[in-house]
Amino acid sequence: MTSWYLPWFLCSAALLLVSGMPTPEIFDVDNGLDRDIFDINEDLGLDLFEGDIILDEIQERNAIIGERYRWPHTIPYVLDDSLEMNARGVILKAFERYRLKSCIDFKPWSGEPNYISVFKGNGCWSSVGKQLTGIQELSIGEGCDKIATVQHEFLHALGFWHEQSRSDRNDYVSIIWNRIISGKERNFDFYDDQVIDSMNVPYDYSSVMHYGKTAFGNGSEPTIITRVPDFMDVIGQRMDFSDSDVLKLNQLYNCSSSLSFMESCDFELGNVCGMIQSSADSADWQRLSEVSEGPESDHSNMGRCRGSGFFMHFNSSSVNEGATAVLESRTLYPKRGFQCLQFFLYKSGSEDDQLNIYIREYSTAHLSRALTLVEQIKDIPSGSWQLYHVTLNATNKFRVVFEGVRGAGASLGGLSIDDINLSETRCPHHVWHIRNFTQLIGSPNGSFYSPPFYSSKGYAFQIYLNLDSLPKIGMYFHLISGANDDHLEWPCPWQQVTITILDQTPDIRQRMSKQQSLTTDPFLTIDNGNYFWDRPSKVGAQVIFPNGTQFQRGRGRGFPNFMSQEMLKSRDFIKGDDVYILLTVEDISHLNTQNDPLPTLNVNDLCTSFRCENDGICILQNGKAECRCRSGDDWWYMGERCEKRGSTRDTIVIATSSTAAVFALMLIITLVSVYCTRKKYRKEPSSRTVNTIMENQYAL
Repeated sequence: MTSWYLPWFLCSAALLLVSGMPTPEIFDVDNGLDRDIFDINEDLGLDLFEGDIILDEIQERNAIIGERYRWPHTIPYVLDDSLEMNARGVILKAFERYRLKSCIDFKPWSGEPNYISVFKGNGCWSSVGKQLTGIQELSIGEGCDKIATVQHEFLHALGFWHEQSRSDRNDYVSIIWNRIISGKERNFDFYDDQVIDSMNVPYDYSSVMHYGKTAFGNGSEPTIITRVPDFMDVIGQRMDFSDSDVLKLNQLYNCSSSLSFMESCDFELGNVCGMIQSSADSADWQRLSEVSEGPESDHSNMGRCRGSGFFMHFNSSSVNEGATAVLESRTLYPKRGFQCLQFFLYKSGSEDDQLNIYIREYSTAHLSRALTLVEQIKDIPSGSWQLYHVTLNATNKFRVVFEGVRGAGASLGGLSIDDINLSETRCPHHVWHIRNFTQLIGSPNGSFYSPPFYSSKGYAFQIYLNLDSLPKIGMYFHLISGANDDHLEWPCPWQQVTITILDQTPDIRQRMSKQQSLTTDPFLTIDNGNYFWDRPSKVGAQVIFPNGTQFQRGRGRGFPNFMSQEMLKSRDFIKGDDVYILLTVEDISHLNTQNDPLPTLNVNDLCTSFRCENDGICILQNGKAECRCRSGDDWWYMGERCEKRGSTRDTIVIATSSTAAVFALMLIITLVSVYCTRKKYRKEPSSRTVNTIMENQYAL
């Protein structure tokens, strides 16, 4: 098999079509069931208040009003040993969403009198508000390990009820009572303002706390009908907080800012978000709404709103090669020591125009510091907006600096930037950019693979996007053979795969991106007894890339209904006919509190990942793979992997050299000894004379 180093796929828009190829072998998470919170709990036979609430009768449903039921801004928590590994990682990701959009933080419990214990119980449920009971349980059971489900249950714990329980519910939805399961009608009660406070925020169809349209139904017909028909497929969304969810949370907890958010700028205001031009460069960035050579509109609005839609543009056609234009952000104050800078970039100038990203970091010892180059962005595709992420690690107050550089060759336009977001979060590892997306929906080539990528640990992988089962859109993760496989651990242990279809709304705080996660369980097996996440060369099928490279692709695992076609067309998931899929594969083995040993492999499994060089043979010795090295009459290989060569001639040379070295050393020692002895005896007569004189003096 040809070694696979992935240099050719770096164009992010690449698609690997599977038309004419065998149907990929894929397996569904949760058996392919796309169950909401209430479906999971109903299937388990749970009879909870409003489907997922543990109700304290003393509480009398007024937690959202009662001050005593509110948590401090930093909530102590425990992740119980019963939780599945994937759920642990998802819970921590949900905490990051709270930090990005509110002042609510979470910390591991360290003895506080009240704390939340998250465990794997039956179903997904929580109490409402702080219960003052010491330990307060919140269940993330099987099938509940979805980020929006965790957000939903923690909103209950923070003091929120379901959206359709508020007093003005009937002005916005109609309940079809004869379609509700007998005995579940009480789940559709609503309460006056003395019980549930709507915080003076309008009714929110898109709340993550709203029931879905078929909740507690006795069939497939809706139990809830929205009075505005366009929202029928919106209620019950499980993507992220809505704007109103965030507004109510921040009002209830008196949040004036978010913890990890730092900056968002779409350049709609003339003050360009406090950014400043440098006086030491060759040109300025200009705030424009269009450029004749492109872009024709900004990225924020894509020309949908007349009289609005601005971006910053560096006109490289008006300056000479090497000229620069520098734009600096306002001063920013970090708290966490890591940041993710995200922005959209458009190139219409020279092929060699580039954008440099710097930080200017300040400290108490120095009022200003020299710029630190963080990243150079070259080879920018022309003619469309492109998404970029840059990881920063500022620990002192700083500015982000954008430097446009005029490249060689002709230029008719320049560089443009828009929709800048900066937050103290982790950047995604990879971006899969799919262009002309709507043309792919329903086409014969509607299902395809991503380019291959590498995880931070070195595992090679692809994503399979299935558009053949509309209105459901499926997404699957495959391990593939890669250049690092000989040095990796197999079966692949505890790598959490997070796939996000980006909501391209300009402000990161208002986005409702769709995200799903799965984790490679090294103990997971398939019908033939093989480990699901074993080395692709062992359990995968051979396939060929367009450049002729052969490789192996393992089975896929993922989500047959990652999101619906209707939901994909909502908000800004598709913008300018572009879709961005963000990918992160991270090691979460440190969350494995059970410390279970990895599966015991037989000699063939061990030797698969232990390569002997120079035709050495791998054997099993005391439960470990070792190499037995080849040898001849006057030569042999040695070393842990037979990587070193020896011979009789080399030994003779070494022996002769060693003998000569020993002889030389002995000669030196002999000469030094003779010299020291002669020197000693020269001094002895003089010493004896002195002693005789001293003795005579004492005699006198």
